[in-house]
Amino acid sequence: MILFLLSLLAGILTVLAPCTISLLPVIVGGSLSGETSLKRALVVTISLGISVIAFTILLKVSTTLVNVPQTFWEEVSGIIIIVLGVTMIFPKLWDSIPFLNTINKDSNRILATGYNKQNVVGDILVGAALGPVFSSCSPTYFLILATVLPRSLAEGFIYLLAYAVGLCGMLLLVTIIGQRIMGSLGVASDPRGWFKRAIGVVFLAVGIAIFFGYDKTVELAVASHIYDVTQLEQTLLPRFIPSQPTTASGTVQTDYLTDTSTATSSPTNMLSTAARIAAKSLHYNRAPEITNPSGYINTNGQPITINEFKGKKVVLVDIWTYSCINCQRTIPYLKEWYAKYHDQGLEIIGIHTPEFAFEKVQSNVEQAVKSFGILWPVVLDNEYGTWNAFGNQFWPRKYLIDSDGFIVYDHAGEGNYDVTEKAIQKALAERAQILGQTAPIPSGTVATPPPVSIEAGSPETYFGASRNEFFGNGIPGTSGKNTFTIQDSIADNTLYLGGTWNILDEYAESIANSSVAYKYTAKGVYLVAGANNPITVEVQLDGSPMPSNMKGADIIYKNGKSYVTVQTNRLYKLIDASSASSHTLKLIIPQAGLQAFTFTFG
Repeated sequence: MILFLLSLLAGILTVLAPCTISLLPVIVGGSLSGETSLKRALVVTISLGISVIAFTILLKVSTTLVNVPQTFWEEVSGIIIIVLGVTMIFPKLWDSIPFLNTINKDSNRILATGYNKQNVVGDILVGAALGPVFSSCSPTYFLILATVLPRSLAEGFIYLLAYAVGLCGMLLLVTIIGQRIMGSLGVASDPRGWFKRAIGVVFLAVGIAIFFGYDKTVELAVASHIYDVTQLEQTLLPRFIPSQPTTASGTVQTDYLTDTSTATSSPTNMLSTAARIAAKSLHYNRAPEITNPSGYINTNGQPITINEFKGKKVVLVDIWTYSCINCQRTIPYLKEWYAKYHDQGLEIIGIHTPEFAFEKVQSNVEQAVKSFGILWPVVLDNEYGTWNAFGNQFWPRKYLIDSDGFIVYDHAGEGNYDVTEKAIQKALAERAQILGQTAPIPSGTVATPPPVSIEAGSPETYFGASRNEFFGNGIPGTSGKNTFTIQDSIADNTLYLGGTWNILDEYAESIANSSVAYKYTAKGVYLVAGANNPITVEVQLDGSPMPSNMKGADIIYKNGKSYVTVQTNRLYKLIDASSASSHTLKLIIPQAGLQAFTFTFG
């Protein structure tokens, strides 16, 4: 009941708030018809109230399902008000356009001249267009949007209705007073006269301000020179919120912030927290939870969740897989960020989503994590549960989740390391402010090797039947054992197998007298492969041993030839040149049992 009364009061106070007081001429002007008209005032204000309620419900659905920001709806409002303003300034404008007269003339007249003819459609448009703007001016409204509606649709609707009733009642009073003043002056008697055109200019100016966001500038100016009535709400709201139970540590347990979070803030700043959460919900998506994990690394065997860090830390989620070269090249930056910011409140959670079956084996991932020097928790996402929960499609992908649990930044692929680090610093600075911490957040960027420029003219090329679309001397998509012959002339960016191979779904396995040929364009070439026992493979470039200035990290030399020894299922670095160029790569495999998954280039 207390919050119901406060919602009613909040609606009344919203009319006097800095973010809406500049819109009052539109409300008053939108109900002038040359005479005092209670009917028109009712239509305008009730339309606005219905628009506030409908917009709020739509906002909750749109930001959850299709990520439509509030600014979109404000721009729509601005456009509608601009159109109405133009038609008030130039009542005959739309009637003079032949195209509009030819195509659906009657409906265009309703939109363009309905208001000038005292049509109820114009009044409804005036009120409805301002709903999204009036829906962002009250801390109580933010509280309803952020906490009550998600918890209970019925309860939230009641409080929202109380807010709309208070808002419309106060607007109706202001409108009637404005009508009487204008009527006594006699300036609105001519619906096509100078006063109506002046109101049209006001419509046009306000519509442009809303569309380009200038109304926020007016709001700040008013609030800085005149007492902001929203401060009254901020004073009243904490007093009306029932006291919350506290834990032994003294932290406040409340669902006014999120469904499950704890807040170390006192009741006096609970409102600002709720408003902050609500404001973020208009622009950011809440981070989903880790879903259907298959194992944990670097957690002492204990499960880990994203939600456990809410209100405590900033979380950087890194979706990766260990045989991906693009993922590997981001690890040095992650290691530096972890060292630099972990004590400042940053947690990194690696979500290891496998591309191949061998990457599902926890011991393989553990070995990779150890070899890369990864210290942060890693979650095995073998069933793609978390990958799908985030709606991801790329390796690697980084999602930055602030301490309120919102995804405030994300980046797919390599690069943008400086931008990512600045986003981390910003999120950590906000966290420190929320928690009342004064220690400065480190600035600058980490000292790492410059990002690798990717110069690849060749696509990732798979050996397995499920994805071997670039198979040159066999039938793509066909599995089973077969013997192949590599011709002297081969096409660019095409995979050729020599000798006997057994082609399975994910990989091709050498059987006897096996070889591989590929004509590529890139500066780096990588092979994802494995074997049950060590197999030493000769590597030739254009029919000769690998030049020393192009050798990858896994190339060794013996007796004047270049080799790579394959055993562990992983990515092998064959070529690392200074710039991209075109060459023919050939692998000569003397033993059975090599499992080749893919060539990648960079």
